[in-house]
Amino acid sequence: MSRITSLAGRALAAAVVLAATFPAKADQFVNVLTGGTSGVYYPLGVALSNIYGKVPGVKASVQATKASVENLNLLQQGRGEIGFTLGDSLSQAWEGHEEVGFKTKLDKLRAVAAIYPNYIQIVAAADSGIKSLADLKGKRISVGAPKSGTELNARAVFAAAGMSYKDFARVEYLAFAESVDLMKNRQIDATLQSAGLGVASIRDLSNSVPIVVVPIPPEVIAKIGDAAYLPATIPANTYGGQTGDVPTAAVQNYLVTHSDVSEQTGYDLTKALFDNLDQMTAAHVAAKVIKLDAAAATAPVPLHPGAARFYREKGVLK
Repeated sequence: MSRITSLAGRALAAAVVLAATFPAKADQFVNVLTGGTSGVYYPLGVALSNIYGKVPGVKASVQATKASVENLNLLQQGRGEIGFTLGDSLSQAWEGHEEVGFKTKLDKLRAVAAIYPNYIQIVAAADSGIKSLADLKGKRISVGAPKSGTELNARAVFAAAGMSYKDFARVEYLAFAESVDLMKNRQIDATLQSAGLGVASIRDLSNSVPIVVVPIPPEVIAKIGDAAYLPATIPANTYGGQTGDVPTAAVQNYLVTHSDVSEQTGYDLTKALFDNLDQMTAAHVAAKVIKLDAAAATAPVPLHPGAARFYREKGVLK
């Protein structure tokens, strides 16, 4: 054996030992849990997945879901790393409300950021005669996918208005796009959708048939009895044919992860979000209101330690 061959062999052996001592860092998989493809969560989730996919060592994917309730259950099970949810669903998950879809207290949930408010938007066909909540009685309505955040919002609003699903001629439990299809085909009279302003499904509907945006008065919101519901306004011209401001209720949205996600990964996910807000805004106008100084606002669940570290570095959390 030549001296060169011997040296090469020793070098190879040394490399094998080093590789065993310092194994290559495994990729961190990040699955982003969203909602239906015609809602706001999905395009924002796609943008978030694209952002995370550029973080070194991260492999990102996006998953369409039934939104808040399903997302929170999946996070508790470790079947996703970050997901979108409504604030009232988040508090109910933390407390373990079985009647809304949480069989036990979801104690692994951790907040990443408060992002933007969902507006509870009730839209009726203009020729249905519906102009108020009371006018919905005896009508056909879609209230969102079963036990989704939208459907939980529907139950809360109608109960506060002194109504239940029994007051309607027909109730459909459908996602946004399917609800709009039924509206276009005159198979239902109204749809309730909890989403950011300018949601694609309602824009599509308003561009196809004349609509009325039904107001939710402040006094009804007060009767809900949940601090997660706040008075808000859908500004004039948000949708085609909507010529005036319409009062409604809003509920804060959150990005949530779980306690098995490492502190460093939680930090990286939070930092990447705020370093790339322009990409989120390009994906949907709802992201325009995501602000760093409001993101660490009190959530129904504890902040993830990685997110908390990021906010302390930015001076928005002590």
